Amino acid sequence: MRLEYFELLDRVEEMDFEAGTIRASCTLPESSTVFDGHFPQFPILPGVMMLEIMNHTAGYLVYQRLKRDRFVFLGGVKRAKFRRMLKPGTELEVRGTITHDGSGFYIAETTLKQKGGDVAADAEIILITQDFPSEEAREALARVTDEIVLVLPAVSPA
Repeated sequence: MRLEYFELLDRVEEMDFEAGTIRASCTLPESSTVFDGHFPQFPILPGVMMLEIMNHTAGYLVYQRLKRDRFVFLGGVKRAKFRRMLKPGTELEVRGTITHDGSGFYIAETTLKQKGGDVAADAEIILITQDFPSEEAREALARVTDEIVLVLPAVSPA
């Protein structure tokens, strides 16, 4: 995970296109400029970064489900709750389930928790898809997502 570059997922543990589910994991870095100001002498992951990790997880599922042919981005947050503080070095598990798929947008229920622990955050998010703005953008996103380790083989889209 590289917080400063928004490279937030380390591994995809499970992904099922038909069921619309994903389970991913990542480890917060021990140090990051993100922690320097949030908060001095008491570093915790900002809630907005928790939300972004959940967004990346659900977005990765949609991106792969669409055969990496569409640009996927956060369109809105219907609900979000932050329940626990996450400190540097924490191992995280993220789950997402697509609950709506239609007309160029998706809705996903997501949860973020410390591995083996309680839920730290959950959110219902809206993901929007569109054509890539350029071929260079398509290639750049493909390179970044190729670095995410697929632990288990993905169930291919039909």
